[in-house]
Amino acid sequence: MDHIRLQNLVFYGYHGVHPEERTRGKRFFLDVDLGLDLRSAGRADDLAAAVDYARVYRVVREVNEGRQFTLLEGLAEEIAARLLAEFPATEVTVRARKADVSVGGALDGVEVEVHRARGEAG
Repeated sequence: MDHIRLQNLVFYGYHGVHPEERTRGKRFFLDVDLGLDLRSAGRADDLAAAVDYARVYRVVREVNEGRQFTLLEGLAEEIAARLLAEFPATEVTVRARKADVSVGGALDGVEVEVHRARGEAG
């Protein structure tokens, strides 16, 4: 399986459980990994045969900016679903992170990872 990875995409969003997160917002950090066959693109060395990285970025941005999510899990799930719907990937992994999470102690942040495959039930 070949992979295209976009790492550490940074967006401002209004996601979270607490009201101040949903009104003031904060930065969210996202990684996406598309599993697909890249042989045709590699052999042709032609963008027309490849996945446009800028288009992947736009889809992730659209999901982040398109609605508020209560959970990182919801944000990651929606991104994975959109990427599978719009690109020829057979599997997608999405990692969503945020810093300054209120858990009653010190930590750098929280990250959620979802892995979805085309055609899986659920």
